[in-house]
Amino acid sequence: MTPGTVAIVGLDCVFPGAPDADAYWDLLTRGADATGELPEQRRAGHGFDESVHGGFIEDIATFDNDFFAISPREAAAMDPQQRLLLQCAWRALENSGRSPSALAGSDTGVFVGVMGTEWAQLHMSDYARVTPQLGAGSSSGMTANRISYHLDLKGPSLAVDTACSSSLVAVHLAVNSLLSGECSTAVAGGVNLVLTPALGLVYARMGLAAPDGRCKPFSADADGIGRSDGVGAVVLRRLADARADGQRIYAVIRGTAVNQDGRSNGVTAPNRWSQREVVAAACRRAAITASQVRFVEAHGTGTALGDIIECAALGELHAVQREEPCGIGSVKGNLGHTEGAAGIAGLIKVALALHHRIVPASRFATRENPQLRLAERGLRLLKAPVRLPAEEVFAGVSSFGMGGTNAHAVLATAPREPRTPAPRTGAGPAVGVFTVSANTPEALRRNLAVQADAVARRPRGDAATVCWNSNLVKTGLPYRAAFTARDTAELATALRAAADDERLRAGIADRAVHPPTIGFLFSGQGIQEPGMTSGLYRDCASYRHHLDTADEALAPHLDGSVRDLILDEDPAVHRTGWAQPALFAVGYALFRTLGDLGVEPDAVLGHSVGEFAAAVAAGALGLEDAARLVARRAALMERLPDGGGMLAVRARPDDLVELLADEPRVAVGAVNGPADTVLSGETDGLDRIAAQLHERGIRTRRVRVSHAFHSPLMAPALDRFAEEAAGIAATAPRIPMASTRYGHMLGDRPLDAGYWKEQAARPVLFAEALDDLMAETMPACLVEIGPGPQLVQLAERAGLPSGVRLLLPVPGREATARDFAETVATLYRAGVEPRWQALYEPARRTTECLAPYAFSTEHTFWQTAPRRTDRTPEPAGPQPTADSTGPTAADTAADTAGTPAEETDPVLDAVIEAIVEVGEYPPERVGRQTRLYADLGFDSVMIMQLKDRIEHRLPQTEGVTVQQLLPALRSVGSLADFLSDWTSAGART
Repeated sequence: MTPGTVAIVGLDCVFPGAPDADAYWDLLTRGADATGELPEQRRAGHGFDESVHGGFIEDIATFDNDFFAISPREAAAMDPQQRLLLQCAWRALENSGRSPSALAGSDTGVFVGVMGTEWAQLHMSDYARVTPQLGAGSSSGMTANRISYHLDLKGPSLAVDTACSSSLVAVHLAVNSLLSGECSTAVAGGVNLVLTPALGLVYARMGLAAPDGRCKPFSADADGIGRSDGVGAVVLRRLADARADGQRIYAVIRGTAVNQDGRSNGVTAPNRWSQREVVAAACRRAAITASQVRFVEAHGTGTALGDIIECAALGELHAVQREEPCGIGSVKGNLGHTEGAAGIAGLIKVALALHHRIVPASRFATRENPQLRLAERGLRLLKAPVRLPAEEVFAGVSSFGMGGTNAHAVLATAPREPRTPAPRTGAGPAVGVFTVSANTPEALRRNLAVQADAVARRPRGDAATVCWNSNLVKTGLPYRAAFTARDTAELATALRAAADDERLRAGIADRAVHPPTIGFLFSGQGIQEPGMTSGLYRDCASYRHHLDTADEALAPHLDGSVRDLILDEDPAVHRTGWAQPALFAVGYALFRTLGDLGVEPDAVLGHSVGEFAAAVAAGALGLEDAARLVARRAALMERLPDGGGMLAVRARPDDLVELLADEPRVAVGAVNGPADTVLSGETDGLDRIAAQLHERGIRTRRVRVSHAFHSPLMAPALDRFAEEAAGIAATAPRIPMASTRYGHMLGDRPLDAGYWKEQAARPVLFAEALDDLMAETMPACLVEIGPGPQLVQLAERAGLPSGVRLLLPVPGREATARDFAETVATLYRAGVEPRWQALYEPARRTTECLAPYAFSTEHTFWQTAPRRTDRTPEPAGPQPTADSTGPTAADTAADTAGTPAEETDPVLDAVIEAIVEVGEYPPERVGRQTRLYADLGFDSVMIMQLKDRIEHRLPQTEGVTVQQLLPALRSVGSLADFLSDWTSAGART
């Protein structure tokens, strides 16, 4: 491959008879005719007669404006070419194996070929009806800018009009932008819609129009051009970048060229020599000779002169010694001439042919035009499909503009990747998390159903690879669902059930407005089990790595391996000398595994020995220091005399004061909640207290520990432990850490030797520490980092605020990677954007194509062009055809604001009415909580229009400036509150 090679990594298209790329390929391989009568919708008021025939997309009025946060008023004013391109670009980016949302803010460029502005011809000539929305909606330059704006792409964004070569010139510019480093990803495409008969009349009067509306390229029956609709887009990346990111590559672009006829025999006449030179230049840039090109997707419009000149130009290069003639064909025989989209139609055809390694036959090739002299020119018309060999194959695409701007691209088959899959570890199918996201609850249901059908059509097999691709592509939108699965049949069933059952869907779907605040709770002693997390160790490479790392850090300070002790299910794990290091190792490995997945804590809390792993997570201790401290602490405590224990009591500490006064060798060891107290001390004393509490009907439970931790019985070990801790490099935590020693946030105090000595001696103030953590950081998710449920149960009884999620990655001894994945799925639904690759082994991270996003078909927007005699002023822009009947804004304002009708706010009512008028929204869609930018797609033009309409309804607001309004535009309610305060202040003065 040459250094200047660019990969086609994604594509999408809509052509007559082909609503997507799969249908397009099917149409091509069948040699189908996609031409037909003009759809009825376009006839009214546009000047077409009854005989119009060509290639037409049946429905160009349907558009999911809500998905792109475009108001109904603006959507109705937009050229349908802009609307089709927006959805096409989104699907093409998905097809490239990336979520379009993930590219927001990137240097991605957008290059669009578009020929003419027929929408503007229809709607901008009646000046009384012109609006700002119609002005932007009719601009051909906005076709590219819309994509960049709505997808927040910051690279070059431009529309190109070189007539029929526009979209291939756009690809040429995109390739050069990539190779110059101007952008790292490019969307290149073209669009064409037949909205007026004007250009068809031009063709007819030039003698170029086919009477039957069909192009017959290179045929003896060729008699002119038939016009056609079309939209297509490809996603391009530098080949090295695409391969590094593991993207599927349909084909590669080895070289492109663009030139001009100059002063030839007429500004609209084709020039043989210029066409020859542009093909030769593209071959030079591709570092190949024309003899290496196996087939060419020709311009091939089916005009007698045009076909002869093009074949003569190709013959100048291909009439050389070669094994077989160069094949030629043209997709215009199937579709008609898609004009501004002709180049992209040909490019996508060639990319698919190279990808599938079969070249479709060219329609109308059976009656070859003998005047073309193809054989003597080293050419052959493709009359039957041609299967391509396994080696590298080169192909060309030509597109020539009516004004003399010519473009050619040389493509090649994608480089073969080495087939050396990494060995898979673990037993049985790997677990994955399948993600789906959408912009509304209904859109989520719709896309769940689409994905369910698509997954069900796959052969039954492991689901992990499909899940991995969903993580790359189907994320980033606010309404989210996620499912764990091991095989595709199980996954399809889960998707279908969620799509069909609203209550089930409510349980697995959430709206993620922003990433949640996350608190990690590190378990303390007593929850350890022989074999804990061994299933996760078997299934999860990341966890294996981090447990091994912790084991290595602990090994110099122990008489064996903590890892081996756990995996061997050794009951010695209950001995203090092993229990504490084992819990530390598990806690460390779990939080680091979550970190690999992009799940980082915003605050941490550790219960007793759990504070050591919490301190490492907070950056207050290094792994080596923490491992040494834990091991020494455990060894010193293990050497203490037997005879101590701990007793969990369902009572408050105050209720136990009298009992403790009679037992000086027993003390409060932990306060875990309002009625969750743990006593610690001599076993005999605990037994006497337990008996008395039993008589009072108070529940108690012996804690499975070997010693009386956090009691005076620890004193003999503390001084020695303080000496061991004296040399540690202790710092203040880098993230908020709640101290169970103090019962509140630690702040910037270091975890020095004195802290750890007191921490071992004093009670564990878990309840107070948790309360302070909740008050200070307000986490939406609390994740227990330990081998089983301990702290989440305590937190559940602590009376947490509603909506706080309690998550348990390892729910018990038998926990596996699936349990861990369930936590990741829940965090994703809550708004976390995981680094999914850590969940899958490299062998599972291969590219597979998923069903594209299913846009809503609920809204249609079509505006019949005004007649020339019509001069009635129209206050608003073009009206959507979507049903807009229903209650008025004033009728629904009280309901949407959440207040009874008799308590309606007149300012709020006026604001809602003004917003509804500006955007022509359904009144029921606008309420107090509605966000003007995120939900309604407001922009600067709409803000100015809104200001005018508010002043009309509320004259007392006339003095408000735009600068004063801007901070209040967070939501409808915030705007109404600001205006209420303004008018109240004015009334007081």
